[in-house]
Amino acid sequence: MSAHPHGIEPAALADDDLRRELKHLHDTRHDTLLGGSEDALEHHTRRMLELEGEFLTRFPQESAPDPRRTRAGSRREAGQD
Repeated sequence: MSAHPHGIEPAALADDDLRRELKHLHDTRHDTLLGGSEDALEHHTRRMLELEGEFLTRFPQESAPDPRRTRAGSRREAGQD
C-alpha cells in the first residue's frame, strides 16, 4: 500500500499544486472537524501537516513570522532593545 493512497507525495507537487492543495485543506478543515468521522479527521490532519511541512520547507521566507509578532520584534518596535 502506498504511503499516500489519497494524494501525491507533498514533495512531488508543483508549487502551484502545493498551494492549491493546502488552501483546499484549510478551507475544508472546519467541516471535517464538525462533521467528519474520527478517521476522516485523522487523515485530514495528517495530510494537512504533511503539506504544511512541505510549504514551510519550500517557502521559508513566506512562512517566516512578521517580526512584530515575535517578542524580540515587539520589544524592538517598543524601543525596549
